[in-house]
Amino acid sequence: MKKSLRWGLALGLSALAHLPALGWGFFAHQLINRYAVFALPPPMTGFYKRHIRFITENAVNPDKRRYLVQGEAERHYIDIDVYGDSALYQMPRRWEAAVARYTEDTLRAYGIVPWHLHLMKLRLTEAFRVRDAGEVLRLSADLGHYIGDANVPLHTTQNYNGQLTDQIGIHGFWESRLPELFAADYDFFLERARYEAHPLARAWQAVTNAHLALDSVLTFERQLSLRLGDDRKYGYETRNGLTVKVYSAEFSAAYHQMLRGQVERQMRASAQMIADFWYTCWVDAGQPDLDALNEAVNDADELQKQETELQNPDPANAPARKPRPHEGLSFGWRILPRPCCQASGWVKND
Repeated sequence: MKKSLRWGLALGLSALAHLPALGWGFFAHQLINRYAVFALPPPMTGFYKRHIRFITENAVNPDKRRYLVQGEAERHYIDIDVYGDSALYQMPRRWEAAVARYTEDTLRAYGIVPWHLHLMKLRLTEAFRVRDAGEVLRLSADLGHYIGDANVPLHTTQNYNGQLTDQIGIHGFWESRLPELFAADYDFFLERARYEAHPLARAWQAVTNAHLALDSVLTFERQLSLRLGDDRKYGYETRNGLTVKVYSAEFSAAYHQMLRGQVERQMRASAQMIADFWYTCWVDAGQPDLDALNEAVNDADELQKQETELQNPDPANAPARKPRPHEGLSFGWRILPRPCCQASGWVKND
């Protein structure tokens, strides 16, 4: 199984060489959602594998909405360090208690991702309960996105792009450039999805683990920058006929080695958490027969068309506050090629 997963990833990455770069931050969100499908138990895999293209392609929808929908941007992060040195352990976990201590406006100003994960879990459970196949798929894809964001260290700090430590650009470097270069060697072998009895606590644990990794993210980049200097730190690549400045392959490889598998661990943790949450929602909804739901979604292209229409909201609902640059940025910068998003192709099953 492990070999087949790596084979599938290598195939997908090789196909990307012939695909135009359609957007930053998309590739790994899609990759994470996709691998989560293969950790589901047999009663769920038929439904999710049949619609794996939808689950994969729509993993990026929350990013598309962040400049268009009021309240979207704050769902992707939490600046936990704004609340003090001990906030990671002392901040109220329940939304009502946190609002009572800090006010809702304050919480939303600095991000609400752990609470939003819990809300999304409740919504997906309800979609399963009422047998709404389209909503199950849409919410599954969205929930996967927010879980991925909660596992990114730079989504847990006010220094989200190194702007407070003269390390501007580190956000995209960690979550985009490194997976782009090294994901082909990552191990995405997951355990079978497990029931999560305490989803809110699990959401906070993801944020905690990500934030505890933040010091390494910033410190190692600073040390390496001093050692190699700008001449070896940056390079140039041609993308879509344009020459762009990027972190050099040498600098990226050295930084990646210093992190000792951190990006890989966080991506794998994201995929495992997504599978666990999907499974938990299904169990809490009474374990509905998903084969019956399959009959409700016969036309994948029509479902995709409906979802595309949903991604064009009323401009009147656009956020009054312009999202800061990192909001919605995610792992990776490419999009999985469509031929690799077919349920029967990209990853072989042994």
